[in-house]
Amino acid sequence: MNFSLRNPRLLAVDLSGKNVMCRAGSMVAYDGQVKFDKAVLGGEGLFGALKRKAGGESFDLMTATGNGTVYFAYQAAEVIIIPLQNEKIWVESKVLLAMDSSLKSNTVFAGLREASTGQGLFTTTIEGTGNVAITSHGTAIQLEVGPSFPLFVDPDAFLGYKGQLTQEFVFDVNWKNFVGQSSGESFQLKFTGQGVVYIQPNERK
Repeated sequence: MNFSLRNPRLLAVDLSGKNVMCRAGSMVAYDGQVKFDKAVLGGEGLFGALKRKAGGESFDLMTATGNGTVYFAYQAAEVIIIPLQNEKIWVESKVLLAMDSSLKSNTVFAGLREASTGQGLFTTTIEGTGNVAITSHGTAIQLEVGPSFPLFVDPDAFLGYKGQLTQEFVFDVNWKNFVGQSSGESFQLKFTGQGVVYIQPNERK
């Protein structure tokens, strides 16, 4: 399935008889013969949806099936396409725009970071071979992490990561007093190992 950007804020997906999973309400136009149905994340089933509901997270998906091109956008955010080659990626559920339906996804506990920022207690893992499209307020930045160079990230700027990375919470009472918005949060995300972290140059409102 072909994912491409018509401009930085508009994703085009050529279905060619296949189907794509996408955020409900993100379709802005399509051509050809396309059918839309409600869906849950691939592979997580009803239990995953119930976990999200229990965590207070509202996240509806739909599938687009048929022959034609479907165009997706969400709140004028920029879009980044991430190809997976038998890989796994962890993404913030709120930034997921579209993904190949052949990819397997799951709902996993995200710990203190999510609860502290008021986003929900769970995040999304996606694995397999195919394309994932996520949104970013501003052009997304890919930061490499190496064994000798841990990365520290503002949790409000975090979008996702992939690779052999370990995520930790680092508490610092001065963190939000001098960096970013003064929201009272006092922790950072620390990533160690080998991989890529995706961030946005704009904190969530």
